[in-house]
Amino acid sequence: MSAPGAAVDADAMRRAIELAARGLFTTDPNPRVGCVILRDGRVVGEGWHRRAGEPHAEVLALQAAGAAARGATAVVTLEPCCHTGRTPPCADALIAAGIARVVCASLDPNPRVAGGGIARLRAAGIEVVVGPGAREARGLNPGFFARFERGRPHVRLKLAASLDARTAYADRRRAWITGEAARADVQAWRARSGAVLTGAGTVRSDDPRLDVRLAYGDPVRQPLRIVLDPNASCAPAARVFAGGDALLFVAPEALATARAAHAGSPGVRVEALPRAAGGLDLGAALARLAALEVNELWVECGPRLAAAWIEDELVDELIVYYAPRLLGADAPPLAALSAGYAAAPTCFEFLDARFFGGDLRVMLTARREESVCSPES
Repeated sequence: MSAPGAAVDADAMRRAIELAARGLFTTDPNPRVGCVILRDGRVVGEGWHRRAGEPHAEVLALQAAGAAARGATAVVTLEPCCHTGRTPPCADALIAAGIARVVCASLDPNPRVAGGGIARLRAAGIEVVVGPGAREARGLNPGFFARFERGRPHVRLKLAASLDARTAYADRRRAWITGEAARADVQAWRARSGAVLTGAGTVRSDDPRLDVRLAYGDPVRQPLRIVLDPNASCAPAARVFAGGDALLFVAPEALATARAAHAGSPGVRVEALPRAAGGLDLGAALARLAALEVNELWVECGPRLAAAWIEDELVDELIVYYAPRLLGADAPPLAALSAGYAAAPTCFEFLDARFFGGDLRVMLTARREESVCSPES
């Protein structure tokens, strides 16, 4: 059987990426992966990974292909695994099925795989092509790659603001700035995230739930809810601590007090982080979340904590919802950045802008290269 051409591979990879995206809200902490089995240029099997502990995309695609898998090509969005975790190695399944050729978008950054799956396939005489669709496939799993390559989750900072970049009313009354469509979009971002984080000030002033209340996934997977509260100032009865997995980070000297306060709070863990200027060490928080297998972190917080994330250069994506109103100079700002921040190396590049109802969502990515950030560039 002749190998499919590059165009056929590309079409199959696009389909595999579409399949992988079906796991956007369910696979965490595993990556979103899709697989297509081709025989003589025709699709004979498809599969996508649904959730941790269930069969991987390759296994499901092989099951769908049946005997037609022998001598076929497997097109998969991530390197087939070669270790036994919650499920057996996918590389072994491909070998046993008689696959003749594998096209994968990128290597798996997990050190338990990291080229080992490809090596096992090649040792079995299977032709392996790496690279087609790599950018798109990685784009589905930014947090999975960040966790293994950078030792921390992929961080998205969300802000809602008026046209004059104000995030609340000047009188601090509790009221939405954005409309229902924008808030529904926020729900989708929460649903795909491994954790949602806020600060003590937001908990005290707004008493948010930070959960997912729309139907994303079956069943809905609730993200870990995290509160940064150096002095253990938040009431244990706050809604963020109710009905689900929550993690409270406090300063070391407040650990005993916080643990005593939450002794009767099921599902609430209390841990200490080192102090940093104005609060807790955000880098240490990210390292801890990576250890807890959090891939994507969604941050919703007030202007001071938002500024800390930006000034510490820990924001990967900035997502701002602009409402068509003006709130005035006395209203809280978008981020309470320090006076010297303008000289910092981090700036942002526009990724996307679209309307949700009457509000405009702007997405930006962090850029730290001087050539990009320079006004002369």
